[in-house]
This record gives sequence, C-alpha cells and structure tokens, in this order.
Amino acid sequence: MDRLSENIIVGFLKEKLPNYDILAEEGGSCDSGSAWRWILDPLDGTTNYAHGYPVFCVSLALEYDRKIVWGAVYDPMHEELFSAERNKGAFLNNERIKTSSTARLDKAMVCTGFPYDVRKSSDDILTFLVGFLKTAQAVRRDGSAALDLCYVAMGRFDGFWEMKLKPWDIAAGALIVQEAGGRATGFDGKQLNLKRGDVLASNFLIHDEMINVIRKGSFKG
Repeated sequence: MDRLSENIIVGFLKEKLPNYDILAEEGGSCDSGSAWRWILDPLDGTTNYAHGYPVFCVSLALEYDRKIVWGAVYDPMHEELFSAERNKGAFLNNERIKTSSTARLDKAMVCTGFPYDVRKSSDDILTFLVGFLKTAQAVRRDGSAALDLCYVAMGRFDGFWEMKLKPWDIAAGALIVQEAGGRATGFDGKQLNLKRGDVLASNFLIHDEMINVIRKGSFKG
C-alpha cells in the first residue's frame, strides 16, 4: 500500500508539474536540480495500517530553494486535512488552528515515537522517555510522526519529540506546527534540520522545559 499510494501521488505530481523534483519514501524520487521539490510520505504509520490501528496518514510538503513553503497531511480515517502555507497560517479542513495554551510541562500531554532500530540502538531513547514520564502530565505514542506534529499544531498534544526521522516524516508537519504558533526545532533548540532527523515540537510555551529534559537525557547531537 505504501508503494501503491506513492505511485498514484508521484504520477499525478509528475503529470501536473513535470519540472519539480520529488523526494519520496519508497524510491519514487527524481532530482534534476530544480529549486522546487515535493517531499512525500505516501503512508506514514505503516505498522498501524498493517494492524488495522486507525492512525496513519499521507504527508506532502513543497520545498523551494531548500525551504518548506507549503505542507499538507491527510488522515483518511477521520477525514482530517491539515495544511499550511508559510506566513499564511495553519488549517484543519479549512478552519484555522492554533497550538494549546498549556504553559507548564507538568500540565502537558506530550507524544513521542520510537525508531525502527529501537531494539538495538545505543541512543538515549528510553532515557528521554523516562525523563518525560517523570515531568509531563502524560506521554503518548501513536506511531505516526506526521499526525503527531499536526496534533501539536491543533492543541491535541502540547509537545512532541522523536529521533531518527526522515525528511518526509517531518517536512509538512513541522511547517504546520510553526504556522499554528508553535515551535519545531532540533533537540538542541536550534533551527530544524530535516536531514538530521531529531525533532522537538511544542506549543512554544513549554519548549524550553522540553529542551531541558532532552539535555538531562544526555543527547549528544
């Protein structure tokens, strides 16, 4: 289904805008050196989909000159379309959205995800998890980074962190968070780097507290 979804979307994009490059998860990429590039995850939450757990989506972002300028995430199970254009706000089904007003981490519900190599990874994944379990009001793990970011954007979650993500996991959702009034950075609080793979997103108000938890978890980014 990953490949089928990608083939349909990539085929449509190539037909409509043949001069745009594409970066897609399942290999349907093309790179001609264009300043315009689509970044596509045709099925984010594949394991959820395979098990019939209704948390998965399609994520598509548009990059111009290495800067994300537009993004959309579609959840077909709930018919929710999240979207954002740089400097024009974030929306859910054409209604403007904004991040939560939770001002303290101990009152916040945050979310995370685990990389596919979690069983053998030497990184501090569980250290971070324990840190947030002890400081936040609640921690969830839903298995779709793109949707998790959108949930931060609309206030269902107050914050999100995850390691080892790919550009197609982050690109659209991070812009939607930022356009909804939140922050999306690396674990160090600096500008988000899609190639690096660590993302820390929040409603802005608890961002520094989340960074402190990460630092105590001995992140060595």
